[in-house]
Amino acid sequence: MELQFLGTSSGTPSRARNVSGLALRASGSKHWYLVDCGEGTQHRILRTHYSPISLRAIFITHIHGDHCYGLPGLLASAGLLNRSEPLLIAGPPAVERFVRGVMESTELRLPYPVEFAAIEAGWTLESLPDFRVEATELSHRVPSFAFTLTEKSIERRLDTAKLERDGIASGPGWGQLQRGEDIDLPDCRVARSNDYVLPGRRPRKIIVAGDNDTPPLLAAQAQDAQVLVHEATYTEEVLQKVGPGPQHSSARATAAFAQGAGVPNLILTHFSPRYQQVGNGPSMADIEAEARAAYDGNLFLASDLQRYALDRHGALTLMLES
Repeated sequence: MELQFLGTSSGTPSRARNVSGLALRASGSKHWYLVDCGEGTQHRILRTHYSPISLRAIFITHIHGDHCYGLPGLLASAGLLNRSEPLLIAGPPAVERFVRGVMESTELRLPYPVEFAAIEAGWTLESLPDFRVEATELSHRVPSFAFTLTEKSIERRLDTAKLERDGIASGPGWGQLQRGEDIDLPDCRVARSNDYVLPGRRPRKIIVAGDNDTPPLLAAQAQDAQVLVHEATYTEEVLQKVGPGPQHSSARATAAFAQGAGVPNLILTHFSPRYQQVGNGPSMADIEAEARAAYDGNLFLASDLQRYALDRHGALTLMLES
C-alpha cells in the first residue's frame, strides 16, 4: 500500500507546505483514493504519478476550507481531461452543498457523474474494490471524521509442501487452487482449495484522521491498525497558549495516544505554519522532540510529496525519490 502527502499545513499554505491532501493506493491497483482536497491539491497531483482520470473516490474529513476548497478545481480539471467514470465524494452533508453550490454558480458541467455520500458516525462503505472504509466521529468545531481504510484483497499462499506430499504436480492447477477453485486430478481425485491454501495474514488497516482535539476517540479503530495519520497542529506549550478554541491536537497528545493504543506507525501532519524547518522561532524539531518523548514506535513527520509504503507485514517506510 502507498500513501503520498499532497499537503501537510494547517489553515494556510506556506512556502514549503500546501494545505491538507493525502493520496492512497492499494498494492497493484489501477485506482487511487484521496483524503481531503485543500486549495491547490490539483497542483500537487501534477507532481506525482497520480491522475484525476484514475481517481476512484474522495473522502473529505470536514468542511473547513483547508480540507475542501480544492474540490471544484479538481473536478473541473478531471472533466477537461475527458474523465467519464463516476466519482464518489464522501463527507459531511455540507460538502455536497458546497460543491453543488459552486457548480451551479459557476455553471460547471461535468462529463462524468459525481456521486455524493453523506457520512455520519458508524458510516461504512463496502463497494470499493480495494478498501472497506469506516467513518469515526471526532471532536472539532464542525463535524469532523476519521476514515479507516482496511484492505480487501489478501493474497492467498499455497501449502506447497502439502501439495508435493499429495503428489499434485506444479502447474496451472496450483494457480486455480490459489484462486479458491477446486480441481480434478488425473487420478480422479478432487483437490479442494481449502485443503491447500494457508491461513491469510491480517488485513492492513490505515486510519486517516481529520481535525481532532481528542485522539482517544479513535481507540476502538486503533486496536488493530498498522498506521495512524493524525494532526499535530501545535506543540503542547503553544496549544496551552492558543487555548481550546481551535480544537486541535498537540504532538504530545497524539503521540501519547498512539503509544497507549499500540499503533506501530504514526505519521504526524497538519502543522501550524508557525513551525519552520530552520529559524529562531518554533521549529519542526520542537514537534518531533515532543512526539518522540511520548512515543517509541515508528514516527514520521510528513512533508509535502513524501511517499510511504506499507508492506504486507505492517512495516512503514519512507520511499526515496526516483
